[in-house]
Amino acid sequence: MEMPVVTECAVEDCAYNRDRACHALAITVGDILHAHCDTFFTSPAKGGDRSATGRVGACKMSDCRHNIDFECRAPGIAVGYQQTEVDCLTYTPA
Repeated sequence: MEMPVVTECAVEDCAYNRDRACHALAITVGDILHAHCDTFFTSPAKGGDRSATGRVGACKMSDCRHNIDFECRAPGIAVGYQQTEVDCLTYTPA
């Protein structure tokens, strides 16, 4: 199984975001109750691998229709703001 790609990240102040793209090798989504990007943080420096496209390493949202055994099976996800939270916008309750 290949990890799903973060196809878009609209959170430009994330340390892993360059040009609206995620460059973390893998992100974690959720905290069981909320589908936020658990990898998000701000920093004056940018991190991640510039040649890599971020992928979903783990998803804690067991009620998402794309989640099987805490692994995301969506072909790709989008990350962005839901009000003030940085969330997986692909999250869909089962």
